[in-house]
Amino acid sequence: MANVDSLDGPLALPASGGDPRSLVILLHGYGSNGDDLIGLAPYWRVALPNTLFIAPNAPQACPGAPGGYQWWPLTSLAPEARAAGVRQSAAALNAFIDDQLKRYGLAQDRLALVGFSQGAMAALHVGPRRERPLAGIVGYSGMLADPAALMAEVRTKPPVLLVHGEADATIPIVALHEAKAALDALGFGIATHVSAGLGHSIDEAGLRLGAQFLSEVLP
Repeated sequence: MANVDSLDGPLALPASGGDPRSLVILLHGYGSNGDDLIGLAPYWRVALPNTLFIAPNAPQACPGAPGGYQWWPLTSLAPEARAAGVRQSAAALNAFIDDQLKRYGLAQDRLALVGFSQGAMAALHVGPRRERPLAGIVGYSGMLADPAALMAEVRTKPPVLLVHGEADATIPIVALHEAKAALDALGFGIATHVSAGLGHSIDEAGLRLGAQFLSEVLP
């Protein structure tokens, strides 16, 4: 069983040079690592000068991807497999979140989760099921891993931004529309953006919208 000790990764200190007043946890995709996603921090530090960015490695080494990690084995995108998989990593991610908030003396509403692909699935699963609301969730090229259970398990409704490439062949754009419909039905405040011609990636528009969203939810 994964635990908080297994989650570790690079961080970017607040640009202000002071103590962090907010926290953004960056959750990488399948087969990647924290060193990859911490690369988002330089694009956002100016807009969020008092924010600490942390990009933990997922709890499991990813077979066939040297130096890469997985939040859970991604052998299938079938609904049952996604639902079972995302629950494997939820305890470790929740424990890591609790540990970081305690370490820096921050409340839940000073935390935003940002995830890419499998990391977005993890963020969208864990965030709404936490006891107190987070500041917000940004999901790039992701999907709801267990939408069928969300209605029964949702505890909070933080604002959500979903960004997806129109030409994403890994997680097709329909995943964004399905997630938006499910979250709309539950009363979440949700914004979306589709990048024309973009594949399974993050473009300049996505980075800009992410900075704008995070600066609004973490003033």
